Amino acid sequence: MSSSTKYEKILDALQTLLESKDIKAITVSEIAQMAGIGKGSIYYYFPSKESILEALIARTYERPMEIATTLADQKEISPFTRMAMIFQACRNASLEFSKRRDSSSAGIYEGAYIHQMFLSHLISRLKPTLAQIIRQGIELGQITFDDPTALAEIVLIVLTVKLDNTIVPSGQQEIEAVIRALVALLEKGTENPVGSLNFLMAF
Repeated sequence: MSSSTKYEKILDALQTLLESKDIKAITVSEIAQMAGIGKGSIYYYFPSKESILEALIARTYERPMEIATTLADQKEISPFTRMAMIFQACRNASLEFSKRRDSSSAGIYEGAYIHQMFLSHLISRLKPTLAQIIRQGIELGQITFDDPTALAEIVLIVLTVKLDNTIVPSGQQEIEAVIRALVALLEKGTENPVGSLNFLMAF
């Protein structure tokens, strides 16, 4: 069995176990047994059960991340259009996660733990791509800002928290008000004309 096959079998095994058990109740031995490999092989690929879960989350929502990453190199598309496409990928990933979470048998605390890991993965994966696009906008003179990475993180944190709407549950009007405030701050902070970042409201 190849290394890549074993790696995937470990993730498949945890995914199957999560359909009927909480992550805290699942042991590494169970994952190994479900995967049909030795327990020692698990630790060759993963240092802990939590790291297997992180890898599973990454694999489950990898497609939207791949789409977002390819946008960074498409310089013929304006930075603002690419940012809009990244935010759409962010929303798609959140919607996909919500569907899987709602169909899961995980308890409230279990779901919250996995949810936190998902948001962390989403932000950490999208931040470098968004920062790169912002940097390109700065080079083109379309954006004025000193720290593209910090700006990317701020935007992603606000959007993921508000669009996901589980960490701080809000009504539609409140969500729109927060996004409007974010748009206004970004337009002033990046010296863009009023209305230039209204595409954010679409999400």
